[in-house]
Amino acid sequence: MPSPFPGMDPYLEDPAIWSDLHQRLITYAADALQPDIRPRYHAHIGERVYVVHPPRNIYPDVVVTKRQPERAPAGHAPAATMEPDSPVTILLPPEVRREPFIEIVDTVHGGRVVTVIEILSPANKTAGEDHELYRRKQKEVLSSETNLVEIDLLREGVHTVAVPASHLIPHQPWRYLINISRAGLRGQAEVYPLTLRQRLPRIVIPLMSPDPDAVVDLQVVFDQCYANGAYADVIDYTAEPSTPLSPDDAAWADELLQKESLR
Repeated sequence: MPSPFPGMDPYLEDPAIWSDLHQRLITYAADALQPDIRPRYHAHIGERVYVVHPPRNIYPDVVVTKRQPERAPAGHAPAATMEPDSPVTILLPPEVRREPFIEIVDTVHGGRVVTVIEILSPANKTAGEDHELYRRKQKEVLSSETNLVEIDLLREGVHTVAVPASHLIPHQPWRYLINISRAGLRGQAEVYPLTLRQRLPRIVIPLMSPDPDAVVDLQVVFDQCYANGAYADVIDYTAEPSTPLSPDDAAWADELLQKESLR
């Protein structure tokens, strides 16, 4: 059974499902690319490994303040100091996180990375250490001779793709975004701003000049993920998605799901 939605299914943005979908999108997108770019190029699934230390509270749960000691009344001995019981100290190990991505490698020129394809995760779009790590990696690619393709299929979170949010205002309203930054043309961005009601696009994947761009049909890749992930068995379409829809989108989705006899 395919997804009832024409493009991205907002129910798959649920954190309980997204991690599985993310892995499948990476794998199937690489598989879709490989026949069209070989033998010169190879779609390699890489893995970014980084260590996240236990979070540090900015505001403590208990605030200890210092006050001037009270003087004991004349003729009274000072109160005895109470000794605390000794706690058990447990050192929390850092968390190792792994984040897959796709690299298009030029096998003719010693494995040079030509293009990086990123599918953004909730951690990438949440303000904090993970977001800053992604931004640093993004900056490294943009300052290199490597093309960058960013696929954002999450409505929630801070704006993260390389094209500034202010440049996208004329294209509102959009819910999902794909951004392509070519190595030789950093002064311009090729974007696919998408609504919930649109089919996912066939996107270009830049290679090395003068080779023509490769093309990936994201909708075909997504449909394969949906079918092989058996998401129809676990999604409750009678409930609302974990990330709420706008009133207009909610009304449209309700009508769509009723037509599909899912509500």
